[in-house]
Amino acid sequence: QVQLVESGGGLVQAGGSLRLSCVASGRILTIDTMGWYRQAPGKQRELVALISNDGITNYDDSVKGRFTISRDKNMVYLQMNSLKPEDTGVYYCKCITISTMWGKSRIDVYWGQGTQVTVSS
Repeated sequence: QVQLVESGGGLVQAGGSLRLSCVASGRILTIDTMGWYRQAPGKQRELVALISNDGITNYDDSVKGRFTISRDKNMVYLQMNSLKPEDTGVYYCKCITISTMWGKSRIDVYWGQGTQVTVSS
């Protein structure tokens, strides 16, 4: 089991910056990929950015050049610059764990409780 706790959300004006943090606890040695998703009111949850164990990153086109994901041991961060009103939503931390038991690999997905980001115009 892995537990994820996000922090750093808040209210910011358009053009401003926020830095989200997520700390993982529990079986952190099994964590492979970590990332951030967001969900705007009335919309489905969508990918923002992912970072693998070896530092490979993947961003949604809407945030490329503005957001930066980084990782340090059991922490993952999302630096958000040049924020726009359309970035508003609940931001969720996600991790994927890979473990092996009796020669079989098992993949599990965990989510944090989310942190609200509101960008005013």
